[in-house]
Amino acid sequence: MTTIKLHNTKTRKREEFVPIDPENVRMYVCGPTVYDRAHLGNARPVIVFDVLFRLLRHVYGPDHVTYVRNFTDVDDKINKRAAESGRSIGEITAETTQWFLDDMAAVGALEPNEMPRATAYIPQMVAMIEDLIANGHAYAAEGHVLFRVRSYEKYGALSGRSVDDMIAGARVEVAPYKEDPMDFVLWKPSDDTTPGWDSPWGRGRPGWHIECSAMADELLWKKPLGEGRLSDEAKKHPHVFDIHGGGLDLQFPHHEDEIAQSCCANGTDEMARYWLHNEMLQVEGKKMSKSLGNFFTVRDLLDQGVPGEVIRFVMLSTHYRKPMDWTVGKAEYGEKVLRGWRKAVKGVKASKPNQEIIAAIADDLNSTLAISILISMFHDIWEASREDGVKKPSEYTIEEFLASAQFLGLLTDELGDWFAADESVNLVNFANLLQKLREEALQTKDFAPVDSLKKALVEAGVEVRMSKAGVDLAPAVGFDPAKLEAIK
Repeated sequence: MTTIKLHNTKTRKREEFVPIDPENVRMYVCGPTVYDRAHLGNARPVIVFDVLFRLLRHVYGPDHVTYVRNFTDVDDKINKRAAESGRSIGEITAETTQWFLDDMAAVGALEPNEMPRATAYIPQMVAMIEDLIANGHAYAAEGHVLFRVRSYEKYGALSGRSVDDMIAGARVEVAPYKEDPMDFVLWKPSDDTTPGWDSPWGRGRPGWHIECSAMADELLWKKPLGEGRLSDEAKKHPHVFDIHGGGLDLQFPHHEDEIAQSCCANGTDEMARYWLHNEMLQVEGKKMSKSLGNFFTVRDLLDQGVPGEVIRFVMLSTHYRKPMDWTVGKAEYGEKVLRGWRKAVKGVKASKPNQEIIAAIADDLNSTLAISILISMFHDIWEASREDGVKKPSEYTIEEFLASAQFLGLLTDELGDWFAADESVNLVNFANLLQKLREEALQTKDFAPVDSLKKALVEAGVEVRMSKAGVDLAPAVGFDPAKLEAIK
């Protein structure tokens, strides 16, 4: 069996991944707060953990992996958006949840096994909060319930900070009802204009952190336990699952708070065995922000004609634990590479992925190396198939190459619409016209019409190749069929 090694944030070192129960490998990844379109940075953890999901399914079998990613559909940002727009909260969250699913499908992400919405698990959150109060780890005050941070000695271990240092170096809300500045909210009161549920502490709504603890425990421990899907070995580790992931920005305070409340409510030493965090995203070397004018959503890129497959390729080209810098140049390169690959695999049936690719991903999700190997594989296959010069036998096959790309979520049928649409555009008439103008120019010595048409075609993203044999046109990077309609 393939050995998987992952960098565990908890221990700050790369470790061999050994699941608690190989028959039911369990992973939880923090999902989006659904109040608007997913920006490009939101796509990175989705793609990163989609690759891990694919690896786990490959190694342990699709039926033996449970992947949970939540939707936060109760939040003050959602309440604000509803108040500003005059639309109902339910309408906004339903719409933006579907937006997220559509956009993540466009970048090739498989859907997790479970995609819980926070509002469907309020009773579980209330029960967990009650346990925390009963155990002395939380207290009620003025309609709020707060977690007593100093009651958990290991608080700060994940992020490597002490409680006192956090207070000294951070802006912490100090409310009069708090026993300690670091105590965080588990439950807060709701007025008539905000969503609320009945609870022992009055009508209110959960804080952000408690939802993930409650849903992870319900879907990765209680549900599989009740269904008899956990082995005897797994039962020896109650309420603990294998992998918890998310962006580096969630390490503190979100994941730190999750660990504290989960361990204290369940009486465990840990919440998850392995913690993985992806680094943040930049755009052209700068932090993405609306003030810099470099903020855009996944849908913005898709609408601009950047294929979702290209977004995925660019993301995979950088290791998940390194900052990801999105640039126009990288997107253009990715599109060029993928065009060549898709032309070559047209009509090919995938075999099995190459072991070098699997080994690269099993080595702490080294997608950078995997992409590099794919490029080398393709070059080797292409060189062996050339009709000019001496043919050099390849150790790879095109069927193996396709399977390897699909293992990474590339060159799949689901992501091929952009290429199929471009290939379906008939460029023969333009090629014939350009050839005719070229022949006339050779007689008149007036090449202006030829240059004008060639320029228009290039601006439409058409690659123009002219030789003694004739004119050959093909879609290229940035191909836009709509611009062809304006060419006369």
